[in-house]
Amino acid sequence: MRDRSQDLERLAELLVGFGANLQPGQILGVTAYLSMEDAVRAIAHSGYKHGARYVDVFWWDQLVKRQRLEHADPDTLDFVPPWIGQRMQWLSDERAARISLTGTSASVFEGVDPARMGRDLLPYVSEVPKVVNARTTNWTAGPYPNLAWAQRVHPELGPEEALDKLWDEIVHILRLDEIDPVAAWQKRMKVIVASADRLTERRLDAIHLQGPGTDLTIGLLPSSKWLGADFTTAEGLTHYPNLPTEEVFTTPDPERVDGHVSATMPLELYGSFMDGIRIEFQGGRAVKADADTGADALRATIAKDDGAARLGELALVDKEGRIGPLGTVFYDTLIDENAASHIALGNAYTFPVEDEADRKRVNESAVHVDFMIGSNEIDVDGITREGDRVPVLRGGSWQLS
Repeated sequence: MRDRSQDLERLAELLVGFGANLQPGQILGVTAYLSMEDAVRAIAHSGYKHGARYVDVFWWDQLVKRQRLEHADPDTLDFVPPWIGQRMQWLSDERAARISLTGTSASVFEGVDPARMGRDLLPYVSEVPKVVNARTTNWTAGPYPNLAWAQRVHPELGPEEALDKLWDEIVHILRLDEIDPVAAWQKRMKVIVASADRLTERRLDAIHLQGPGTDLTIGLLPSSKWLGADFTTAEGLTHYPNLPTEEVFTTPDPERVDGHVSATMPLELYGSFMDGIRIEFQGGRAVKADADTGADALRATIAKDDGAARLGELALVDKEGRIGPLGTVFYDTLIDENAASHIALGNAYTFPVEDEADRKRVNESAVHVDFMIGSNEIDVDGITREGDRVPVLRGGSWQLS
C-alpha cells in the first residue's frame, strides 16, 4: 500500500477546519470505530492546532456489539445506556464541535438474526436528531478508508490493492486531489445552494418520482425550504455536516406520501445489510415493506416507533457530483446517499421549515434511515399548488432555470 500520511493529514484538516469549522476554545467530540486510530489521532492533531480546548473520543467496537446481538435477551436489545445520550446532550450544552467517522463493514455481523439487528441501532442514539434540530453544535461526518471496509467495497482485489483503490476514490470524492480542497468545496456548494434556492422559489406542493419500480408522490409543507448541506448553528456558525455532500434536501409533509418506491442501491444500517428494498406508502405511512435481503431488519426498524414509518426527508442529487459517476457502491450511507436521490424514514429536520405551525407537523422519531431511490432513469417532477407539473430532474440533470 502507498504511503497515505499526507492524504490522512489533508482529510483530518478538511473535517476539522472546514466540515466542523472548529473554533478556538471549543470542545471537539469525535465518534469513531476501532481500527480508525490513525484517523482519530490525525483529527486530534488538527483539532488542537485549531485551538480545541479538549478532544473527546467515543470509541465503538462492532465485535462487542455482535456479542450482544447473538447472546443478549432480545427484550434488552432496545436498551441504550443513559450516559451515551447524556454525552451527546453535554456536547450540545457545551456548544461543542463534533466529527463522526464512517467506513465500517457489515461483514462482522454475518449470520446474526436480522430482526435482532433492527432493534439495536447503536452507536446511533435518539439524542442526535434533537441536537441537530437545536443547531447547538457545529458538526460533520466523513469517511476513513480502512482494510475491512475496502475489502467490502472491492472484494475482487487483494486487501492492499482494495485499500489503495478505496483511498484513491475517497481522495477524489472529497476533492482532496485539488490544490485547495476547501476552495473546491466552496465552489461546488455555490452550485448546490443555487439549485436549492431555485426549488424553494417555486414553492412546489409535491414532488413526483417515477421510473423503474418507483411511482411515488411526496407532499411538501407550505413553508418548507430546500437546502444544501451547509448548515448554520443557532449562533450563526456555518458548518458542513456531510463530507462528501452533493444533495439538496427538504422536509416533507409526513401525512402526504403515496405510491411505491424501490431502492436503487443497497443499504447498510448500523451493521444490518438490506438490498432490494421496496416500500408502499398510503396516507404518509409505510404500509408494506419488503426487501430481497434484510427484510426483517427493515421491518424492525420501521416498527421502532410511530414516526419510523413516515418520511422525514427528501433529497435530490444531480449527476454532476463526483460519487455517482464512479459506479461504486460504497456500502456507506454517508457516501451512497450523495450518489443518488434519496428519502429518509423517521425523524425530520425542523430548521428547513419556516412557519411555526408547519414546524409542529414535521415527523418525529428516534430513527433517521436514508435509503437511495434515485438514478438517471428516475424522472422527478414538481407539482404546483395549481396542479401543474414542472420537470425537475431528467437523466440526472436539473431542468429548473
